[in-house]
Amino acid sequence: MSKIVASMAGNVWKVLVQPGDAVVEGQDVVILESMKMEIPIAAESSGTVKEVKVSEADFVNEGDILVELA
Repeated sequence: MSKIVASMAGNVWKVLVQPGDAVVEGQDVVILESMKMEIPIAAESSGTVKEVKVSEADFVNEGDILVELA
């Protein structure tokens, strides 16, 4: 299992995947908003989305788990 984590603190602006979705390495899965900038968070490996740990408008800290891949 692989975890996709926040690279910086910010608000979850958009969640681009749902459980069951297949993702490929490099695909954006979540977009964070920090300091009025949109920061796309990409999958570091391919897999299937097991669980989305955040909702849009949530605040996350650097290192928080956003998505788990199976």
